[in-house]
Amino acid sequence: MKRVQLLVFCLLILFGIDAQLLTSSNLPVIVINTGGQTIPDEPKITADMGIINNGAGVRNNLSDPFNHYNGKIGIEIRGQSSQMFPMKSYSIELRDIAGNSQDKSLFGLPKESDWVLYAPYNDKTLMHNFLAYTMAREMGHWSANCRYVEVVIDGDYKGIYVFMEKIKRNRGRVNIPKMNTTDIAGDPVTGGYLFSIDKEANAWFSAYATNNSTNAQRIQYSYIYPKPDVIVPEQKNYIKSYVDSFENVLHGLQYQDKQSGWRRFADESSFIDYFIVNEVNRNVDGYRLSSFFYKDRQSKGGKIIAGPVWDYDLAFRNANYCNGSDITGWAYQFNSVCPQDYWQVPFWWDKFMSDTAFQSNLKCRWKQLRQTSLGFSHFNLLIDSIVTLTNEARQRHFQRWPVLGKYIWPNPQPIPVTYDEEISVLKSWIANRLTWIDGAIPNTGACFEYPPNANASVMISFFPNPVIHQLVVSIQTRVNQVVQIQINDAMGRIMYTNSYQASAGANQLTIQTSPWARGIYFIHYNSASGEKAASKLFKG
Repeated sequence: MKRVQLLVFCLLILFGIDAQLLTSSNLPVIVINTGGQTIPDEPKITADMGIINNGAGVRNNLSDPFNHYNGKIGIEIRGQSSQMFPMKSYSIELRDIAGNSQDKSLFGLPKESDWVLYAPYNDKTLMHNFLAYTMAREMGHWSANCRYVEVVIDGDYKGIYVFMEKIKRNRGRVNIPKMNTTDIAGDPVTGGYLFSIDKEANAWFSAYATNNSTNAQRIQYSYIYPKPDVIVPEQKNYIKSYVDSFENVLHGLQYQDKQSGWRRFADESSFIDYFIVNEVNRNVDGYRLSSFFYKDRQSKGGKIIAGPVWDYDLAFRNANYCNGSDITGWAYQFNSVCPQDYWQVPFWWDKFMSDTAFQSNLKCRWKQLRQTSLGFSHFNLLIDSIVTLTNEARQRHFQRWPVLGKYIWPNPQPIPVTYDEEISVLKSWIANRLTWIDGAIPNTGACFEYPPNANASVMISFFPNPVIHQLVVSIQTRVNQVVQIQINDAMGRIMYTNSYQASAGANQLTIQTSPWARGIYFIHYNSASGEKAASKLFKG
């Protein structure tokens, strides 16, 4: 491989690249030689790869021996919209001399053959994916581990890349059972499965149209594991039937029922954490693209798990369309913001957010995380650690790719001029986003916090409005007290009345409205402390 390294310097001169742009780095250095081949979208071509990684605190010289990996790989361009950028991302498969895939541990990560070299071209902070994956991992979920490296391909310095794990079934990644083509009945056919919602669908369509979509899009699912060319009909039928059952119950009237509702089929805590990751960074592609889910065998719980999280280059303010850069607003309500976009968010999330228990558990989880991994200081610590780590290499990276201060799709305005400004804007945006969620997240259930600046001793809210089948009335009170609830129609007739013994904190009352005629109604309440109010309700 020394001949390959010599060839690198020859190519630098031949192609007119500044040979001094990279001579050594504090980051590991990856050198790839394709032998003059063009790297395609697919299929992978065979190339040579060497990695120089002399350890923490030791310089990695381009002239050093390849001491971390020295062998064959398969390589292809990866990504969809990012393929238009001059800096490409790559999928890499480690191979032996015969061309077979081989598992190896790189950078201290579990052994695997498949890896990703992610190019942070339009993410000028260089850290959106790193931050999102770290968030999920600190919540207790597997997510892709990342390592910052510098890359040279065929003598061309390519800049800073994020070397990271690919989503894949593996004991060290998505830890679900290996499935064989003979696993067609009993417990073996129930898992493990890994599937996704993305543009490249190859599995089945949801039976339900997305909410608020102008084109009645139906969600398309993809087989990730078992792979489309391996999965057998019995396994296809099982996973489709299971997800269909989950959607049927979630779409039904009894979706909140603790025994027969959607929690029979899906793990609530994973969906809550998935929601939090996507909402903190307001991922414009969240929920509707690059969304992964997996399912273990029934003997091991067997519910749908949301995740692993993936693909956050357009998060953290980095999208100038569909309110992607806004501090306010929920990302899961994308369909209401951009109903004309073909790729829509499944109806699931609207249902979850109308589930009173989900709201309560979300509030408790949010409150817990804000005291730990989602605190302002912790985010700033993570950001500063990457700023320090990449300080030297960034000078070369932005010399190779002079994008600072320039519009690169889909950067929002105003565009920071310097890297320091990029980081300042990122920190400010995250802080403001967290503060907005603090106030917008449903304040209900066991972790309810009575607003310290509220003058009234009781606050009443209700949803949905318009209502169709059932109305949920939220009663928040500072003290234990009786609250009189009364609903009248437009003619003044009493449709509902109740003296509710409310406990200090958050209370909820469900009222069946199916028999009511369509029209306008009025909700009145009187508290024992003498407070009164009335609100208008619409019945659809």
